Amino acid sequence: MSAGGQRVLITGAASGLGAALADAFEARGDRVLRTDRTGLDARSLALAARPAVLRLDITSDEDWAAALAHVEETWGGLDVLVNNAGVAGGGRLDVATHDEWQWIFDINLFGMVRGLRTFVPMLKQQGSGAIVNVASLAGLVHPAGMASYNAVKAAVVALTETAGHELAAHGVTAHAVCPGFFRTNLMDSLQGADSALGQVMSRLVTDSPISAESVAAAVLAGLDAGDELIVPDEPARGAVALKQTDRASYDAVMRAQARSLDKLAGEAADAGGEQ
Repeated sequence: MSAGGQRVLITGAASGLGAALADAFEARGDRVLRTDRTGLDARSLALAARPAVLRLDITSDEDWAAALAHVEETWGGLDVLVNNAGVAGGGRLDVATHDEWQWIFDINLFGMVRGLRTFVPMLKQQGSGAIVNVASLAGLVHPAGMASYNAVKAAVVALTETAGHELAAHGVTAHAVCPGFFRTNLMDSLQGADSALGQVMSRLVTDSPISAESVAAAVLAGLDAGDELIVPDEPARGAVALKQTDRASYDAVMRAQARSLDKLAGEAADAGGEQ
């Protein structure tokens, strides 16, 4: 993908990785439409100071249609669609509720599907473009206690690979981004009955030495190199390599982590807290 001069739409761009990606694209001369569910309508956006954010709740067909209309009117086409918006969740199999599973799939998978259904016709018609779907390391390696998050992010990886195969003949590429834990406000969206898992995930994010800006820089480098799978940080690459080269050691690490999670939950229960 050529650097500079691209027309880029990014979901979830008001903060976190989305904002870092928007800044990185703009810094090299790309035009960026930042979108977020807390953004402005198209009329207000035209009057706002920059960087402004267009309202786009990725679970809303109406908001996606409005985003498409804005892109058509403003740019007449799109070069890069970045499906970044998402939420955090998970929970052990006997703790997470069906409603939690439904919630995370409605946002993290079907929100992305809505974006593809909205913009793929435009990309096919113009015969060019790139789709960037932000998944997670959890889409490639699967820690205990995170079944719904692992499953939905694995689905994003599969969706992206499928899109790449399906759209290649139309000049459109697809790229899955799979970062490990990095410092972001994703945990603000965390929901679920499994409070022990929430403690673990929040600590991993808070204590991570990796910034959203470094992940964004690695994503752009991967896009420029044409990588269809982008694993942007060294700890994530190490985890993937362990699974691929030493499955017994990988399984041992994951099962030790499962025992630690059960122990933490048991200690919380003994103390009168939630599971």
